[in-house]
Amino acid sequence: METLRAVVTGASSGIGAATVRQLREQGWDVVAVARREERLRALCEETGASYVVADLTDDAAVAALTAEVLDGGPVHSLVANAGAAYGTDTVAEASVDGWRDMFEVNVLGVLRVVKAFLPALIESGRGDIVVMSSTAGHQAYEGGGGYVAAKHGTHSIAATLRLELAGEPVRVIEIAPGMVATEEFTLKRVGGSQDRADKVYEGVENPLTAADVADAVVYSLTRPHHFNVDLMVIRPIAQAAQHKVARNQGL
Repeated sequence: METLRAVVTGASSGIGAATVRQLREQGWDVVAVARREERLRALCEETGASYVVADLTDDAAVAALTAEVLDGGPVHSLVANAGAAYGTDTVAEASVDGWRDMFEVNVLGVLRVVKAFLPALIESGRGDIVVMSSTAGHQAYEGGGGYVAAKHGTHSIAATLRLELAGEPVRVIEIAPGMVATEEFTLKRVGGSQDRADKVYEGVENPLTAADVADAVVYSLTRPHHFNVDLMVIRPIAQAAQHKVARNQGL
């Protein structure tokens, strides 16, 4: 039986790193991709994955990444996980540069890697594209305008691609997590303030973890190939919607 091989972007921490770990536990060959080589090296020493350092906002870097990965063999799955959020400003006070940065990674970064690997995924005869969107890509909320717009773009890539690939041997899977507590995502969003980051999760019993989201990715990838998870929305039980979160003041 052929060993399946996946490329996971945004793999230096959080959901990406957890996905690399879980796919390796399932026996997959995995190429971890991110910008921070030190973190990638440590992850790959831990898991036995391989890695390529690449900035997905750079066309030349994505071309070099693709060539290096395909030189190592076929690719069956692309987990387009790399993404980021910057700021919580209102639309009236929005940073245009911040919005541009979010579009570069969440929309154009996904577009670049999908375009780059799609021919190889089709050629594999059983390809998968997993797009990591967000509940923000399906529901707006105050203070999230730029991220909401960017993740709606991410969702649109997945939805359109699924239509365009009808009849090809490639599944398009969208995972849309809600509140996930990881070590970096919210910290970066609020400009590095640990106090502000902690308040996002204050009183929330059991927000999702990176491992929870990775479990959803791996579940989707390990279904029989005729079985497609078009869209999986996952939230902690404490979060009914973007704006409706149960908080226990005693926690």
